[in-house]
Amino acid sequence: MRVLMIAQSPIAGDSRILREATALVAAGHEIHVIGRDVPDGFEVGPGVTVESVSRSAGLRGNNGGPAVGHGLNGPKVLVQRFGRWLLLPEHRNRTEKQWRTAAAPRVAAAGPFDVVHAHDFNTLELAASFASQWSADLVYDTHELWFDRALPGRPTPLWRARGRRFEVSLASKARFVITVSDGIARRLRERGLADVRVVRNTFPRADDVPPAPDRPEGLLYAGRVGAGRDLPTVVAAARQLAPFRTVLMGSVDPNYRLDLGPVETVAERSIDEVDDTLRSYGISLVTLTNTCENHRLALPNKLFHAVRAGVPVVAADLPEMRAVVTQYKLGTLYTPGNPASLTTAVRDLIDNYPTYADGVRSAATDLNWERDSATLVAAYTELPARP
Repeated sequence: MRVLMIAQSPIAGDSRILREATALVAAGHEIHVIGRDVPDGFEVGPGVTVESVSRSAGLRGNNGGPAVGHGLNGPKVLVQRFGRWLLLPEHRNRTEKQWRTAAAPRVAAAGPFDVVHAHDFNTLELAASFASQWSADLVYDTHELWFDRALPGRPTPLWRARGRRFEVSLASKARFVITVSDGIARRLRERGLADVRVVRNTFPRADDVPPAPDRPEGLLYAGRVGAGRDLPTVVAAARQLAPFRTVLMGSVDPNYRLDLGPVETVAERSIDEVDDTLRSYGISLVTLTNTCENHRLALPNKLFHAVRAGVPVVAADLPEMRAVVTQYKLGTLYTPGNPASLTTAVRDLIDNYPTYADGVRSAATDLNWERDSATLVAAYTELPARP
């Protein structure tokens, strides 16, 4: 079947979308992806074509300088900070809508397709519209519990309530819904979506994982550096853990500022190169704040990347992560926002490192993309054949 995937994320860095597209091509489908910020010359592989639609960069600090409200003082800054807090939700919604408006002619020109696969809610309305026009099957793939995320800016309870209802009304038109964790799947079923499949953000199994050392060299946080990642707690714990090393590696969100103290930084690397970096330090940090339902039900990429690399984790003690970490003995848990808890969790992991390294190695037989991609491919086999 000819499948159109639509996503507002930067496609080149979205490993989930790339893995899904590759898995469906291997199953005999033809995939076209319309996404954002695709570099010139970027290729996924045979059977997958990609095109890009730009999106506004958002509200940023002045001329690339320090972001408003981060380390600055004075009445003018306070007014700017309040204005940003007030306008951010409206700006975010407008930016996403502008992308859909710009993408619509590209979608129309690329079609028709047999299946329209919407990645996240901010593409669902556009995807549902074209699926209806083409009499195509709609698939909704939500990477997050969209209207329960922790978002910067003023509270928007009415927008969230209306959004949940609208999401269900649109997603009810889909042949099936895909999401990333059992917890999010349960919540979506409770809201009225009957057929929700779980395809976790796992990684392909590594061909050769070297034996774990007797003792780790340090902690590595490999991921987005920004709000909601509980990084101030990491910095505070690093001061207590020194001289044991704490390292951050990842792209920094615009406007995010943090005094790193003793925390080291290393250059961002490709997904495949992260494996060796994780192994060189020996412990992977999987941190999130306990500030929203989406975080409490999340299973982040970096949890499964650690499994692929054969590296134990120190993870935030949130319900969905707790279930996986304890079931497979992947490492230790800490209370988000509590530096003393994080310090204790790191020391406990160091003291019992071989045990947790064995747990991670054993877990790789279950927590891998080969298993999760089979769920995706099986779901697509249930779609009606097209002439």
